[in-house]
Amino acid sequence: MKNNNQIRIAILASGKGTNAQQIINYFHKQEHRVAGRPVVVSLIICNKPGAGVLEIAEIEKIPSLLIRKEEFFDGSHYLGEFTEMNISYLVLAGFLWMIPLALIRAFPDRIINIHPALLPAHGGKGMYGLAVHQAVIAAGEKESGISIHYVDEQYDHGQIFFQARCPVSKEDTPETLAQKIHALEYAHYPEQIARWIESKL
Repeated sequence: MKNNNQIRIAILASGKGTNAQQIINYFHKQEHRVAGRPVVVSLIICNKPGAGVLEIAEIEKIPSLLIRKEEFFDGSHYLGEFTEMNISYLVLAGFLWMIPLALIRAFPDRIINIHPALLPAHGGKGMYGLAVHQAVIAAGEKESGISIHYVDEQYDHGQIFFQARCPVSKEDTPETLAQKIHALEYAHYPEQIARWIESKL
């Protein structure tokens, strides 16, 4: 039986799920509440069989949904599952597919994403993982960071909700810069999700 007091979110991820794990820890294990209400990660959505995030879902006993490309880009195909589970917010955490317009319209201003650079620079199609950090270093940037933004019908384009920064040194490689960015993601994303949800209540 569902608790109507819960704020239920779904996490969309394509890879290891390290950010998903931090979000689960923040809301489930630290029991951080928003406006006095528990936030529950109620569904893990993944587009890659065997992805680490699916193992996290199993360990944490969170339902998971492995989606297929044709059905997902149909837009409305999975809305029934979201409605059945009373999902109110969608959180992208390393999810590599563009979100279809029908889903954006079904969750207006209730989908956010985290990008591992300071948008609007170094965003867009193909800008994920080490490719982002390679681009930042190649451009000679003195700093990088994370951008948490609303999701619209373009890659990395929606209104920015929050940014955090870190220095880029001459010694940095894409791998060392990735470590700095991961630290920012883990420190800020769960807290900013809580702040974002609170702004919608």
